[in-house]
Amino acid sequence: MALSRRAFTTGAAVVSAGAALALFFGWKTFFPQGGGSGGGDASGLMAPGALPDMALGAADAPVTIVEYASMTCPHCASFHEHVYPALKEKYIDTGRARFIFREFPLDDLALFAAMLARCAPEAKFFPLLDVLFERQRTWASRDAKPVDELFAIARSAGFTEAQFNQCRENEEVAAGIRDTKERAASQFEVRGTPSFFVNGVPLQGNGLEDFDAAIAAAGG
Repeated sequence: MALSRRAFTTGAAVVSAGAALALFFGWKTFFPQGGGSGGGDASGLMAPGALPDMALGAADAPVTIVEYASMTCPHCASFHEHVYPALKEKYIDTGRARFIFREFPLDDLALFAAMLARCAPEAKFFPLLDVLFERQRTWASRDAKPVDELFAIARSAGFTEAQFNQCRENEEVAAGIRDTKERAASQFEVRGTPSFFVNGVPLQGNGLEDFDAAIAAAGG
């Protein structure tokens, strides 16, 4: 799908759209905003969480990259536009690295968008993730109608209206995503998005050259 991801929204615009969605769904609390990269004791980074990891690449790759991201984060969308395609081509598709995406929603709108990806068939998770980041401005901006826009995206991925509504009411998925975030914050000191770990080591920076250096140091 040839879609542009330029001119992303400000944090205030995202919160505004998130507030509209929270009112629609009856959610009363918002995730706090944050900033900073991961750290802490990452020895348990690969331990099973409440939800299964969503991963791309060879299971026996010598390097594992873990990303924590929020669907309403403009920097995350920018990474997935400008860096991730080259990273995937150079390392993931060639078997040199395995990539794991984990949710770290910064607001309730990001939570629901992440839920949609989780509710999709596993084979559609990453393609739907790509479209959500591509079209971030259409559903997360100040003037967006987030429910309508997210339903349009979900429908293009094969969701019926009933499945869309079932997903937004799926507390098991919502609780699993919240647990993923809380574990990242409490155990690995993730404070903002995107945050990356390369073989358990926090990555400083998120340019391709930063990944090149970290992957080389990790033996990839």
